[in-house]
Amino acid sequence: MFSEEHKLYLKRIKKKKLFIRFIQLLILIIFIILWQLLADFKLINTFISSSPKKVIDTIISLHKTDLYRHIFVTVYETIISFSLGTILGFLVASILWWNETLKKIIDPYLTIINSLPKVALGPIIIIWFGAGIKSIIIMSLLISVIITIINCTTSFDETDSNKLKLMKSLKANKFQTFTKLVVPSSINDIISSLKINIS
Repeated sequence: MFSEEHKLYLKRIKKKKLFIRFIQLLILIIFIILWQLLADFKLINTFISSSPKKVIDTIISLHKTDLYRHIFVTVYETIISFSLGTILGFLVASILWWNETLKKIIDPYLTIINSLPKVALGPIIIIWFGAGIKSIIIMSLLISVIITIINCTTSFDETDSNKLKLMKSLKANKFQTFTKLVVPSSINDIISSLKINIS
């Protein structure tokens, strides 16, 4: 049984969550109304920014044709590129944490590749791999893998040095240190990296 104080606390948390959801929904509704009003009064160029009515009309017309096939293809490409990018990025970051010398060798190249405008490489990727799913997945991988490697490597390096010393004093091997300390302490940063990658 919960005490009255605990019940009140849970009610406050529930009310706060409902309030946050309400404000989020209200902001969305206000944005859509303002967008439509700006379009109706010709304050924005609807050819460039469209309007909610035009978006709904387009969705309805696509619904009658092949909207769901396009949604499936997009979701399929997203899942594959997101999964591959996350797995490859995490594996490479793990290898770099494991081998300090290799990390020092590769680090400047990661920085250079990360600074490249990947979208500008789009035409080259299309020429190399064709205008299809393969080129889209490779383009997504170019963006997500590097970000994952850099974020995970940085997070691994920021593991509490005192805890690392404690693991050494307890005679933990490198694998145990990595799986029991480094990865669990970096989980929040890894999740943040996933949030960036999915977009």
